Amino acid sequence: MEQRIMAAAPRSVAGHGPAWGILAAISLCHMANDVMQSMLAAIYPLLRAEFDLTYARIGVLTLTFQVTASLLQPLIGAATDRHPQPRSLPFGMGSTLIGVLLLAFAPTYGLLLAGAALIGVGSAVFHPESSRVARLASGGRYGTAQSLFQVGGNAGTAIGPLLAAFIVVPLGRPAAAWFAVAAALGAAVLWHVGQWAETRRRAVAARPDTALRLPRATVLRAIVVLAILTFAKNIYSAAMTSYFTFFTIEKFGLGPQGAQIMLFLFLAGMAAGVLMGGMVGDRVGPLTVIWVSILGVLPFTLLLPHVGLYATGALAALIGLVLASAFPAIVVFAQELVPGRTGMIAGLFFGFSFGMGGISAAALGLLADARGIETVFRLTAFLPLLGLLTVLLPRRAQTGG
Repeated sequence: MEQRIMAAAPRSVAGHGPAWGILAAISLCHMANDVMQSMLAAIYPLLRAEFDLTYARIGVLTLTFQVTASLLQPLIGAATDRHPQPRSLPFGMGSTLIGVLLLAFAPTYGLLLAGAALIGVGSAVFHPESSRVARLASGGRYGTAQSLFQVGGNAGTAIGPLLAAFIVVPLGRPAAAWFAVAAALGAAVLWHVGQWAETRRRAVAARPDTALRLPRATVLRAIVVLAILTFAKNIYSAAMTSYFTFFTIEKFGLGPQGAQIMLFLFLAGMAAGVLMGGMVGDRVGPLTVIWVSILGVLPFTLLLPHVGLYATGALAALIGLVLASAFPAIVVFAQELVPGRTGMIAGLFFGFSFGMGGISAAALGLLADARGIETVFRLTAFLPLLGLLTVLLPRRAQTGG
């Protein structure tokens, strides 16, 4: 029984109440960060035409971004757990700023690669440290804070391609430089956030650590299970974000605009789900949210390939809502499993999301070429069955708010 009970992390900041201004600031900066990282893929058609790029070279651009954004995150998170650096946040945004300017004005392919790498580095610095700030600012409402932080990123990912379509595509590649203004503003905001976080961090560090730690084997098993659940979620999300438009065009004869509206329903559902998942998790516990989110979405994913147009739109929004609610709960649950390793856990799971999203999209593209786009959605519909693995997670004792 001892290994089945998990104590909540110490509510050392609960007495302060949530710092809503700080949470709003890092959410808006998360939106700016993810707008700029989604800009890279959105301007691929412009880059391909201007530099006469092959698909392989476009793939290398994506790989360069993914490697820096994904692999560096857990390493940076682990390093800053030992030596917290909240003042590094504006420097991460500065890296993104330089990367965007290179994408806008680079005269050679090599400099485009440098721009992609710098945007990835900025993302790798931003996510683990900002997740730590969200926890500091939570006032003990860890799920709500994580949701508010993540919903900014979801919004940025959703509107980035739209901004590219209406600004960069008509005006040309140099118009991407306008987004560097958002990065500069974000860096200024994050400078003040970093100063606040350093003061709060020292106050929290001076208090006794009351966390109850589980046996190492139990923690490792739980982290592996959470990674598999994230894997399942990300593969299905990659199928939707990369190929749902093609699915609706092929099945229902929609035009590009209609297909984009269908994709927007899914993305809007995801944004609402991220916001809801953490808030509900603070009331019922993150383990309950993980159960409902991963396994509970199964009936909807199984139905999606077999219904009509309007039902497909409704199911897309519902799937996005339910599935996305898992991620803030997974991050909070993992952070409570490993007290004092907030940055490493955030870097691991955010980096895992980036990496698996890119790898999954490529693999699903090969499947779609070989067996057809509907096959992708018929097969990935069964992924939520992996939610049964949630039974292997330790229970979380509810202490405090």
